[in-house]
Amino acid sequence: MSSPQIRRADRAMSDDRTLETLARGYSGHLATVSEDGFPYCTPLLYLWINGEVYLHTTSARGHLRANIERDRRVCFEIDAQEGVFDYGRFECDSGLAYRSVCLFGRIRIVDDRKVKQRFCEALMAKYGKPDTKRLTGFFPRIDVITVYAIAVERMTGKEQPLPPLSEQWPAKDRTKTPNASLPADGI
Repeated sequence: MSSPQIRRADRAMSDDRTLETLARGYSGHLATVSEDGFPYCTPLLYLWINGEVYLHTTSARGHLRANIERDRRVCFEIDAQEGVFDYGRFECDSGLAYRSVCLFGRIRIVDDRKVKQRFCEALMAKYGKPDTKRLTGFFPRIDVITVYAIAVERMTGKEQPLPPLSEQWPAKDRTKTPNASLPADGI
């Protein structure tokens, strides 16, 4: 799997940390390209199974399905925010602690009913209530959903950890424009 260059190489996550973040993530955003060239982004729950991302939607034809049928190239992104922190004297001297994974690949429709069944079971294991009293393992709408799998061609992971308080303002001043003076009107 080749990784594209990322601008902030100092924030690159290791492959293991990237895969861990992907496995533990809650939801992601699937990006496709419309016929008119505009991007289209859809938030979806997902599973990371055997090196591929699995997703599902309704089988009803719509914008997403039309895009996928026309061009199987996609981008999928997940992120997790861990808080905002101050690093300097001015309100704009703030940062976001985060982890993110961005992957690129080709998406396909999974038609195998047994694979769809395993997907649904794994989806409920990840997102369902473990102590449910409801019938499990039976999915009456399995034939009216579409399960997709993304074969990953490239992937990157980035993070900005939350700095310890000793590295945040006011304990440490990392103001981006240290010589800036306040406006005359005091704003």
